[in-house]
Amino acid sequence: MRIAQVSPLFESVPPKTYGGTERVVSYLTEELVRQGHDVTLFASGDSITSARLIATVPQSMRSVGASTNAYLAMQTVQMGQVLEMAHAFDIVHFHTGFAHFPSAAHLKTPHLTTVHDRQDLAEYRPLYLQYDQEPLISISNSQRAAQPSAYWTDTVYHGLPEDLFAFSPKHEGYLAFLGRISPEKRVDRAIEIAIRCETPIYVAAKVDGVYEDYFMERIKPLLSHPLVHFLGEVGGADKWRLLAHAKALLFPIDWPEPFGLVMIEAMACGTPVVAYRNGAVPEVMEHGVTGFVVTNQDEAVAAAMRVDELDRRVCRAAFERRFTVERMTEHYLRVYHRLMNRQAKVADLRQVAGERHG
Repeated sequence: MRIAQVSPLFESVPPKTYGGTERVVSYLTEELVRQGHDVTLFASGDSITSARLIATVPQSMRSVGASTNAYLAMQTVQMGQVLEMAHAFDIVHFHTGFAHFPSAAHLKTPHLTTVHDRQDLAEYRPLYLQYDQEPLISISNSQRAAQPSAYWTDTVYHGLPEDLFAFSPKHEGYLAFLGRISPEKRVDRAIEIAIRCETPIYVAAKVDGVYEDYFMERIKPLLSHPLVHFLGEVGGADKWRLLAHAKALLFPIDWPEPFGLVMIEAMACGTPVVAYRNGAVPEVMEHGVTGFVVTNQDEAVAAAMRVDELDRRVCRAAFERRFTVERMTEHYLRVYHRLMNRQAKVADLRQVAGERHG
């Protein structure tokens, strides 16, 4: 199958450190190539892939400090590249939000869009009412619930390569937080949980410029506690070491998380997760198996104190059963074939209608 994967230009594919969307695009792209498909990846030029790379910009736009206007301009250029080449593909898979909808609506090539962001924003409703024939993939059922008028064709959970994160049967007695510094991720909750448990916590977090004031005023003072160790952004082997040797990952979010990739990264290491019941958490987590789902700080502290009751091998087995890249890719391939068959039927009907009126 000839497949186009269209990635955001903000981060490279895969990202060097933080970046969930581009990481998933990379996993999917590489697995499709491994299975023998002809894949073209539209992404930044510093991406690393075994697919054919169409580079709209030489470097990821965050790495060069590009402005929002510059990003939008180059995203428009990228869409032009995709449109020019669309006839060469059997299917085009967008991961670029919704700016491509007006152009994609006129594509004759079958296409779909995986929506990676939160959807509980009222301003999105007119968008989905206008483009109610654009096929969308949600990454959790909770994500799609806020926009019932959108054309949701399926839910496909994220997946990781099985050998990406090695299983660790033992931990080194600390708690971990991995994500970004922002009000909805609630690293302050994670630090409070660790302190109340009298347990060290390692915080690996990206500080976005937009949240610099929040970090300086609300979070930085918490980092002076002797139990708290701030690592900044981590990636690669450093991320594995952090997750694999942790007693538990803390995921005390305060927003409708669309998926939460770090939860399955922890599971792959055998590390249980203590997570707040928001967004996709109840879909991804198996309470009492891969960790504990909680609703407040008292429950979170109690759960963090109990994680040694869980079997890390069972946690890894749950990852292998539900969240591998092979499982994700097979699901996407079924969606691709379904959309291609639907497009072929529409084309046949149009041809028959044309012959009747010819």
